[in-house]
Amino acid sequence: MTVIAIDGPAASGKSSVARGLAEKLGFNYINTGAMYRALTWQVIRAGADPQSTPSVEDAIQRSNIRTGFEGGFSFIEIDGVRPYEQLREEPVNRAVSAVSCVPTVRQRLVDEFRTLAGAGNCVVEGRDIGSVVFPDTGYKFYLDASPDVRQRRRDKQGQRDEVAARDRIDSSRHTAPLTIANDAIVIDTSHLDLAEVIEHIYQALAARGLTSCPSV
Repeated sequence: MTVIAIDGPAASGKSSVARGLAEKLGFNYINTGAMYRALTWQVIRAGADPQSTPSVEDAIQRSNIRTGFEGGFSFIEIDGVRPYEQLREEPVNRAVSAVSCVPTVRQRLVDEFRTLAGAGNCVVEGRDIGSVVFPDTGYKFYLDASPDVRQRRRDKQGQRDEVAARDRIDSSRHTAPLTIANDAIVIDTSHLDLAEVIEHIYQALAARGLTSCPSV
């Protein structure tokens, strides 16, 4: 099993890059951000307080959570529902950082990520993939961009979350904070388009002897 870890702050382009790279390599793609958003959506749907750790834990413990792959892309299903459009709704944007800080939430999903990775080679994106979830992988990348560029990207996506606020919360949380793994390759995507970032990573992988390989 080969894991390629792609970390970075909000709107650094990691999700689009990870998905495109997985397609190029023939790997599975695990979108960890979508799963944290899905649990946040469930917490809100259950009427729980996203700012209360006990309330969040109770909502998650009462939920039936299933993850898997469909067409090489990860999915999460909660109580028989697979949320998609709901993941970018404003209440989720406001609450996702708080819910993601809850240690039991992170441990539950980290276990899911590791189980999914056991299904075959994969590209995994998130905020602590190279530092916490898969620290032993030899393929780690950290994507970044200036705060102004990232905010413009968020605005263009029609989302209202403030990347500066997300950065502060994600970097200062006690459990698995956003950080750059010591052995990660850092790429500034401020002035690169999607294809250029994917190609940059692909060439770095090729230099290490990793080329296209089926995911299963």
